Amino acid sequence: MNLDSAIKSSMTKLPAFPATVHRVTSLINDPDSSMTELVDVIRLDQSITANILRMCNSAYFGLRHKVDNVQDAILYLGRQNVVRAVLAAGTSRFFKNTPGYETEARELWEHAVGTALMAQILARKISRRDDASLFTAAILHDIGKIVLGEFVKDKYAEIKKIVSEQSRSFLEAEEKVLGMNHATLGGMIAASWKFPEDIRNAIAYHHRPDRLPDKTATMPWIVHLADQGCLMLGIGRGADGLAYDGMDGALGRLGLSQQDFEEALARLVREMDTARELIGIVQPAAN
Repeated sequence: MNLDSAIKSSMTKLPAFPATVHRVTSLINDPDSSMTELVDVIRLDQSITANILRMCNSAYFGLRHKVDNVQDAILYLGRQNVVRAVLAAGTSRFFKNTPGYETEARELWEHAVGTALMAQILARKISRRDDASLFTAAILHDIGKIVLGEFVKDKYAEIKKIVSEQSRSFLEAEEKVLGMNHATLGGMIAASWKFPEDIRNAIAYHHRPDRLPDKTATMPWIVHLADQGCLMLGIGRGADGLAYDGMDGALGRLGLSQQDFEEALARLVREMDTARELIGIVQPAAN
């Protein structure tokens, strides 16, 4: 079996993405959906329900009253916070140690949550609204590392040699040695999980949104900038932390100023202080 086939074979071993998360995201994006529908869907997944209740009663959401049922949780949290809670509860199960990227499960998970929060902060500056699909794409932007990590580990010395001797980014070296990078593979995983095209593209092109054929799409640029912001703050930095070659015109593409970006970073620092409790409640797998 060649390397490309081995990578694709490993990808198929990932468990199916939770149907509950797909359904909740769809309902959140439907203005005609009801709270009753949300409750009925979330209740079907005991693991997600338990995590939502724990998160709802954490300092992150700062509720004054103890919540002991999904209906009250949705009522107190609001629709967009329900998305955050459901996605955190449903996606953490996929995160594990990635030795090839010198990243532990918790660090990768913290980076995923941080990028999702930063993406929402930027989105509010751009359009003054939250976007469930953007949060989904951002929290899953590095999902390709989960599969590719074992192959990167085996070729680590070769990849690092290209980075140092040819002044290439880790991403470029990864693709040269393995024939695929983690962003492209992440897009393939998202496709296998039946995510819509905008989320797939945001994951696949989060390092190089300028290569996306659709020049009108903004989601890949927001995820790209959110990812950079987290790396600049040291939130989840791994072996590929120098994968970017700069801002790549992302600020201008999104109509943001340097001051906007700096304000977003400051807001992220504040949000991460409380989000770390949320991150700790929903623990990823260690192996």
